[in-house]
Amino acid sequence: MVATDPKAGVTAAAPSSPGLLGQLIRFGLIGGFCALVDFGVYQGLRALGMDATPWVDIARALSFIVGTTTAFFLNRKFTFAGGRQEGARQIGSFVLLYAVTFLVAVGVNRTMLHVLPESDWKATLGWVVSQATATVINFVMLKWVVFREPRATSPVLTSTEEN
Repeated sequence: MVATDPKAGVTAAAPSSPGLLGQLIRFGLIGGFCALVDFGVYQGLRALGMDATPWVDIARALSFIVGTTTAFFLNRKFTFAGGRQEGARQIGSFVLLYAVTFLVAVGVNRTMLHVLPESDWKATLGWVVSQATATVINFVMLKWVVFREPRATSPVLTSTEEN
């Protein structure tokens, strides 16, 4: 039997990353979308009565989990595809990263709610500061730890190739 598919027998190459600028742009667009998801969940929970301590902290924690989980999967697919690797190492790195940024986001939000003066924008500004802090940590750690691309290796010359 003869294969009529011109791509038969060809293996797909690993996806490559769009470069640092492309990654920053994609990360920013995905981050903006996921920040809206996070903020929407946070405001929705506050509107449902989770607006006083300790409920506001729980609302922030839940919104963070929803937003960053969405961001992880979108960034894995569209931003850091060249560094995509399956397995326990990537999952462990993800869990550790998000545990740290979770604590940072909730802690910064709590701090902002204590130090900012009373205003209609206090909760929103606290969320923005906590989100920005977590976002910077996430990009750096996703790029250089969780989705680290394999290093390009230079070919090794053998003694017969040198001459």
